[in-house]
Amino acid sequence: MSDPRQHIMPVYRPPEQVFEKGEGVYLFTEDGTRYLDFIAGIAVNALGHSHPAMVDALREQAGKLWHTSNMFRVRGAEELADKICRDTFADRVFFTNSGTEAIECAIKSARKYQWANGHEDRIDIITFTGAFHGRSIGAINAGGNPKYLEGFGPALPGFVHLEWGDMAALEDAIARPTAAAVLIEPVQGEGGVRALPEEDLKRFRELCDEHGVLLIYDEVQCGMGRTGKLFAHEWAEGATPDILCSAKGIGGGFPFGACLTTEACGEHMQPGSHGSTYGGNPLAMAVGNVVWDIISDEAFLAEVRRVSGTVAQSLKSIADSHPDKVEGVTGKGLLTGLKMKGDPKGLQGVCRDKNLLVGVAGNNVLRLAPPLVITDENVREATRVMDEAIGDWDPA
Repeated sequence: MSDPRQHIMPVYRPPEQVFEKGEGVYLFTEDGTRYLDFIAGIAVNALGHSHPAMVDALREQAGKLWHTSNMFRVRGAEELADKICRDTFADRVFFTNSGTEAIECAIKSARKYQWANGHEDRIDIITFTGAFHGRSIGAINAGGNPKYLEGFGPALPGFVHLEWGDMAALEDAIARPTAAAVLIEPVQGEGGVRALPEEDLKRFRELCDEHGVLLIYDEVQCGMGRTGKLFAHEWAEGATPDILCSAKGIGGGFPFGACLTTEACGEHMQPGSHGSTYGGNPLAMAVGNVVWDIISDEAFLAEVRRVSGTVAQSLKSIADSHPDKVEGVTGKGLLTGLKMKGDPKGLQGVCRDKNLLVGVAGNNVLRLAPPLVITDENVREATRVMDEAIGDWDPA
């Protein structure tokens, strides 16, 4: 019998485990082996697995209506957009199927804004090393990672890449007459789980205002409660964006995303400017309303902040116990990790062998992005396994 895996395009390298079901913060393989999930589908399963309220919402909607397209109104989309605009800076929302699509909408909205205001030459999107904005042609050109661009033709014009954290370079680039927008992750995920200082975020806002440039936040990975605020930029007072991209946690596991804009940015995206056949479909919106109601609650966010402190203390303890292998702790809230003195892919495998699921990121980071509903007991369990795994791991 042939291996059915041979028919999957070989762009992934998954381990042998096949997960059959999930409950809360745990995943179970076909033989019933239990794994503590501290990567949550790469920051997606924000409320864990099989959350009862999400399951109920999906089942109820699935029995009524799945899809109509945006030829017709979708009541759930209108309700969710209203909640998002009530709770954030936004005045307009466009629903997508992924974070990549939210990025595409953001780039188009920024350039359309500049064009509509008489600045046709303002097309440059300023981004930073270590960024990851998705896998479409536009998104990989925005990110600028040579590894992701290789083999896909010449680089697209209209993207300027700066060194992460180089504020002097930003001040020069943003003053150019072709600058349209700055696109930044307040906390980078793939680039090494590193948070931009709050003062820098404030400076971004000041520079954008000074030069008529839009500020776009990619909060696909760091948003939706992951840092203890609804969105990560909220830690920096006065650093509100013009456009924000959300996905991953906003659906809690159901695939959808959103591009949030101010009225000034969104008003120029008129019929024909953009669209999506599936975006904002009834199934996604039924789940999305439940997820938003839970995560946007301040009591829920307060608990995320509290347990984030427990995680930070535990990771610091691990780092102190293994100074020969660990450089330090990085990240913010529940998008965090350990910067290792060596490639952590092997360590990721050792953790998995001990029934703990974690991720990796650039700059040799062992990445943690657990469900936001983890408890102190879950943290203790993960800490014990990581401590043992690092002891067993040979970084050579």
